[in-house]
Amino acid sequence: MNGVLFAILAATIATVLAGIGSAKGVGGAAQASMGVLSEDSSMFGKMLVLTLLPGTQGLYGFIVGFIIMIRCGILGGTEPTLLQGLSYVAASLAIGIGGLVSGIAQGKAAVSGISMCAKDGSNFSKAMVSVTLVEIYALLAFIVSLLMVISIPGINM
Repeated sequence: MNGVLFAILAATIATVLAGIGSAKGVGGAAQASMGVLSEDSSMFGKMLVLTLLPGTQGLYGFIVGFIIMIRCGILGGTEPTLLQGLSYVAASLAIGIGGLVSGIAQGKAAVSGISMCAKDGSNFSKAMVSVTLVEIYALLAFIVSLLMVISIPGINM
């Protein structure tokens, strides 16, 4: 029995869970941005940056999922063993769960930053710092998943 099914599950976990976190985060921030832009369209650049930041978790999950698909024979590589497939599932949980939680949290921070900028546009840098602090945890989850995926033995990349 090979581990292709588990590798596919792993790619799905990484991509879908992190994508849900990003979609919720970006969606909330976009709603807040539209309210600000309806009053002052000159804030578009600042609102765009704050709205986009929660989207990075989905990108991180996509990268991990893509690398898993390359390594497990879907987009190249060789079919993984059952143990390797299960290892991919374990590796994908860090960015899947981390991306889900941090994407939602970063979206909430972005909404607060957008509200702060709506009152005083000079607060943009303060909002950016606060929103970016949440990004650190998404990056840590991404790095953990990435390192685990590329270190699963028996498959050379």
